[in-house]
Amino acid sequence: MSHDQGTIPVLDLGTARQTDGSFSPEFIEQLRDATHRVGFFQLAGYGATPGQAEELLAIIRRFFALPLGERMKLDNRLSPHFRGYTRMGTEVTQGRADAREQIDYSPEREPVTDYPPDQPYWLLQGHNMWPDESLPELEPAAMAWAELMSRVGTELLQAIAVSLQLPEDYFDEPFRDTPAWMGKLVHYVGGVVEAAGGQGVGSHADYGFVTLLLQDSVGGLEVLPPGASEWAPVEPLPGALVVNLGEMLEVATEGYLAATIHRVQAPPPGVDRYSVPFFWSPRLNAVIDPVPLPPELKAQARGISDDPTNPMLASFGLNMLKGRMRAHPDVTERHYPELMQR
Repeated sequence: MSHDQGTIPVLDLGTARQTDGSFSPEFIEQLRDATHRVGFFQLAGYGATPGQAEELLAIIRRFFALPLGERMKLDNRLSPHFRGYTRMGTEVTQGRADAREQIDYSPEREPVTDYPPDQPYWLLQGHNMWPDESLPELEPAAMAWAELMSRVGTELLQAIAVSLQLPEDYFDEPFRDTPAWMGKLVHYVGGVVEAAGGQGVGSHADYGFVTLLLQDSVGGLEVLPPGASEWAPVEPLPGALVVNLGEMLEVATEGYLAATIHRVQAPPPGVDRYSVPFFWSPRLNAVIDPVPLPPELKAQARGISDDPTNPMLASFGLNMLKGRMRAHPDVTERHYPELMQR
């Protein structure tokens, strides 16, 4: 495989383990290269049932074809947990509207009503919003996908631990029992959000651990690997997942693992693009300590490209809350005006 910066590697999770259950050295070597050099790769062989990805995308298309009044029954401004339907052009990246509408969902749990003042991230826990009457098949399909992605995320983090010469279960503890993953069902349309221009999603790095993206055949995702000066397209590969790492892993490894900047160009006017990003994330109260790297990997660590306007915190929950508040200022203002002040 070419090692120029524009190449997005393709890995096969079906080849990750050997017959004795240990990880294949060849897979680990490919993974280490992809996560350090590019920060992005495509993943085949991840265990979806035949037709599962296509069926999910088809159901999502049906949701976004519902009348706006039906979609607005799930208006995320009604949710104190940042769940539900976000209207076209109201999510913000880099201070600018994105040309997309979406549903956000996370584990279905009871809200936390009593928490210490220094742990406001507990307000993210709660109930999802689904179109139970107009499209009852959406919830089971989306939750089954989240269950599959949780297994893939677990397996990849175990492989990443091995690639860093750590025990396979090194990252298991922060995810135990109540991981705070987040899923999105996203519809991009070009030419309808004037403020967005060509921005489907503005350039950003993800703040968590591992992002697993199912995209349709339209394309538009672009990445800027470490040291690269030009954006590289991530060409859709039927049925494959696009995988990238978040800033908490970059910070914990002093920049050995890359949380690569990426963006989505809005499709041309009249063209629809659908995607399902899934963010495999630890418990809200997880605190992420620096990862002990072996000397030869530590020598290759780039250091942290911390954005002074967006410093990373060791607390996962505080990072997630900060990310949600930035993306959905209207929800924050409605439910948590006191957090806006802080």
